[in-house]
Amino acid sequence: MSRIGNRELTIPANVTVSVDGNKVTVKGPKGELSTEIKSGITVTVDGENLKVERENDLMKNFHGTMNAIISNMIKGVTEGFEKKLEAVGVGYRFTVKGSKLDVAAGYSHHIEKNIPEGIKIELVSNTEITITGIDKKQVGDFAAEIRDIRRPEPYKGKGIRYKDEHIRRKEGKKASK
Repeated sequence: MSRIGNRELTIPANVTVSVDGNKVTVKGPKGELSTEIKSGITVTVDGENLKVERENDLMKNFHGTMNAIISNMIKGVTEGFEKKLEAVGVGYRFTVKGSKLDVAAGYSHHIEKNIPEGIKIELVSNTEITITGIDKKQVGDFAAEIRDIRRPEPYKGKGIRYKDEHIRRKEGKKASK
């Protein structure tokens, strides 16, 4: 039995969930999200409760996943999601130019990333940014793209990392006597 798949989701008062065939749409104060449901999974809305059920054990893999996706959609349209990144290193910094994020990360050139639709970037300082949005996957993917520009390295700890990420440091070479 899937514990995550069998949990009932509570729909907040300011959120509406509609099921149209194999498409679930969630509307809330921050926006609207929709997703396709695999065949073999059924979603039923009963007042302020939402239940995800599977037809047979062949859909066991998707049962909990679909429940979690719908739960994240409900959380996204009410609260939203955020990821915080920081750049550690001499000359490493972020700047926002219109709809582009400019990253200086120790290369001979600056790297520009287009900010996707539905994502907002707030500059906390020139070395820290906060990425916010209503779609958890989109926020996480964009944060990972920025982190991949210059991943943190274990010897000096330089690079772009998540704010709460701990980098395991390694000891450098020792001089022989």
